[in-house]
Amino acid sequence: MNKKQTISRATKIQKKKQALRKQLWGEIDPDTIWNRKLNDGYTTIPRTMPIVFQIMDDLSEKSKPISSTYFSLWCRVFDESFIEIKSPDEMAFESGYSGQRAVTTWKARMKILANLGFIDTKEGASGQYNYVLLLNPYIVIKKYYEKKKVQEGKYNALYARAQEVGANDLG
Repeated sequence: MNKKQTISRATKIQKKKQALRKQLWGEIDPDTIWNRKLNDGYTTIPRTMPIVFQIMDDLSEKSKPISSTYFSLWCRVFDESFIEIKSPDEMAFESGYSGQRAVTTWKARMKILANLGFIDTKEGASGQYNYVLLLNPYIVIKKYYEKKKVQEGKYNALYARAQEVGANDLG
């Protein structure tokens, strides 16, 4: 499918969804709903992210989920897949950690993300995680699946959903 066909298909789908929304909820004040094209402060998130998060947490050390830390990074990244972290305290808070050990917990989760290969980091003025490169989570997960470290059912669900949304990174 070429770019023009893809845009045409997306427009048809959008019109159908808008018609169904109107049928279900009637006229809606546009200011009361989120529109990524009109509102600043958004990022692109893969539609497979809920399954990616489950697999990431499964790969992490017992009782040390990493998905909230990864998600806070993803929400700061642009197309170059690179983040400059100036405040570990702020990142710890956004990741859901609080109290005296918030930054320590965040750093521990960052270490797990790096060890698993979901991110690469470089030290800078703000510490060990000043510069962060987000790597393609599909490629990382596929590597672990091939090593039999990802549950087959979850990988199959990820693969199927990725195919459904047009992501070809897994295969």
